[in-house]
Amino acid sequence: MDNAGTQPEKLVSFIRDGLVETEHYGYVVRCSRNHVAEKIGDDKNYPFYLRSCAKPLQASLIVDYGLDKAYDLTSSEIAICCASHSGESVHIGILQKLMDKFELFESDLKCGVMEPLSSRAQRKLILNNEKPSVLHNNCSGKHIMMLGLCRLNGWDSENYDDLNHPLQLEIKKRVYELCGVKQRYPITKDGCGVPICSMPLANMVQGYLNLFCNPKYAVIKDAFINNPYVIGGENRTDTKILENSSNLIAKVGAGGLCIVVNTEIEEGFVVKICDANMQAREIATIDLINNLHWANIEVSHDININNGTKVGSIVSMV
Repeated sequence: MDNAGTQPEKLVSFIRDGLVETEHYGYVVRCSRNHVAEKIGDDKNYPFYLRSCAKPLQASLIVDYGLDKAYDLTSSEIAICCASHSGESVHIGILQKLMDKFELFESDLKCGVMEPLSSRAQRKLILNNEKPSVLHNNCSGKHIMMLGLCRLNGWDSENYDDLNHPLQLEIKKRVYELCGVKQRYPITKDGCGVPICSMPLANMVQGYLNLFCNPKYAVIKDAFINNPYVIGGENRTDTKILENSSNLIAKVGAGGLCIVVNTEIEEGFVVKICDANMQAREIATIDLINNLHWANIEVSHDININNGTKVGSIVSMV
């Protein structure tokens, strides 16, 4: 699918001692219920993959199928199902309890082994002469949730990652319904191996509004609000936003995505950084939150050298 004609705008510049060192282009789409309120950059409704921003939408099946009630899931356990966690001790502990509830083994998970995203967790493994496990994968909570749904519904768990598996078909149906997707867009495998949908940015925001502003899914909203560190972890953008607000939901995704919802006024936005620079994504997202007066979150715009001396600034155009 050709993205010719799309026109991303400059969102963030890194200026070092008067010279522009890097520039980061992308899109911002802000929506209320069923209405696009603002666009920065013309995305031409080009579809992008949801990546990990899909996780809370996928987790809607926890409520739809009563998984939370059937297994008496705690708020932190629901949060880890929606998380791109950093693989820290707090995350591993919750994952292990959830595995026990569903009577699963690490070998059941198909997300693969990866280093924890947390630098502290990485150092801890090295100091203890340990290797990372499948639970350190930031998508492990989602995979455990998927296997739990298979157990609950009597679905085969051997190929739960297949696009035509009943679980994945139900997830696709629910994601399309929440996001108001009316046509077929490309579907691929996410980094963790399960199917992931694509759609225009406005549909992503609509999906979050329809999920987090719907009383039916209050347990998912509460899981985000009450467990900000579980959702991300050390130095993670979504955790910073959740920890510094009472009515904002935030979730990052690979490919330069971050979706934020203000549950009080039922409005949300998505930031898409084309080159996926995570610092640019954080600056643009938090600056927009502050400029909209949704919260007052501190974020450094300084470029410092190793001894702490400031040599430049990060400037956002949102």
